Amino acid sequence: REARVLLCLHGEPTWSYLYRRMIPPFLAAGYRVVAPDFMGFGRSDKPEEASFYSFAMHRSFLLDLVEQLDLRRITLAVQDWGGLLGLTLPMEAAERYDRLLIMNTALGTGDVPLSEGFIAWRDYVAKTPDLDCGKLLARACPHLTPQEAAAYEAPFPDARYKAGVRRFPALVPDRPDAPGAEISRQARAWWRTAWQGESFMAIGARDPVLGPPVMQALRKLIRDCPEPYVHAEGGHFLQEWGEDVARAALLRWSAA
Repeated sequence: REARVLLCLHGEPTWSYLYRRMIPPFLAAGYRVVAPDFMGFGRSDKPEEASFYSFAMHRSFLLDLVEQLDLRRITLAVQDWGGLLGLTLPMEAAERYDRLLIMNTALGTGDVPLSEGFIAWRDYVAKTPDLDCGKLLARACPHLTPQEAAAYEAPFPDARYKAGVRRFPALVPDRPDAPGAEISRQARAWWRTAWQGESFMAIGARDPVLGPPVMQALRKLIRDCPEPYVHAEGGHFLQEWGEDVARAALLRWSAA
């Protein structure tokens, strides 16, 4: 329990398998790794009712996880929805967190217009009830083997199990009074003024939605966040280039 903890939070439409390339370097560096699957994803339960899935439910799940496992000395690793939710956690128990590893994500504050690219993605998911997660990852990460791509579809025997996948895009706050927006604005203020830990930002340069411009803007909201590490070949699912990211982060922190 004295070891540092790498808390890995995945996004849409993946699961903790996404972190398999990043985990070994952190284990070798002496970290304990905790990589949960959100409800509706991976090996977690997958209720079929869309109403089950909400910003508050997912956030409560994560807060309870951290408390129940009594995680401390946390390095918070986030990407996509892992960031929308995960970035709202440390302000609730700042003493538990001392490092941030942030990749291709955003804060859902509701007071910044959603990009055309994201709106197109939200509309596509709404019209595709049986989204093929394996094919999506294969397109986004051309270096995946067929077996690796299939692992992203494996948690879903059929479309009934994809309610969580279908729901996530619609949960991104798109107006100031949307669920999750107020807590996200509080988090934005906290990261800007109260964060005392070390930060490492990694950007997949080929992400068309949450790429360098979005991430550079986010960096300005994180107190004392250094210049980012940019992976020229990396895309939105940057963990699929994760060994490079992990080694760069550990090297940066070892030199600090």
